[in-house]
Amino acid sequence: MPTYEYECQKCGHTFEKFQLISDKPLDRCPKPGCKGKVKRLIGTGAGLIFKGSGFYTTDYRSHSYKEAAKKESDSPKPAASKPETKADAKPAATGKKPASKD
Repeated sequence: MPTYEYECQKCGHTFEKFQLISDKPLDRCPKPGCKGKVKRLIGTGAGLIFKGSGFYTTDYRSHSYKEAAKKESDSPKPAASKPETKADAKPAATGKKPASKD
C-alpha cells in the first residue's frame, strides 16, 4: 500500500495518508476546523526493493569489476602454513638404531 501526500488548499496543511491504490483520494482536510479541499501531491516514492531469490547486488556489476575479480580468483594463492600438532610431530632422532629382533 502506498503512502500519498496531500496539501490543503485553504490552510496549507500538508500530511501523508497510507491508502490502498483502489481507495478514492481524500477531498477534505483532516485538520480540526478547516475542512478545506485537499490536493494530492506528486510524491518522490520509495526505493525499489528486490526480495526473494535471484536478486543479488553482484548481478549488475560493471565489466571492469568482473575482470578484476576474475584475475584475482585465477591467481595462485600462497599456501597457508598449518600449525603442527603433537600427533603430526615426528619423534626426535637420537642417533641410535632400533634393536633388531634376532
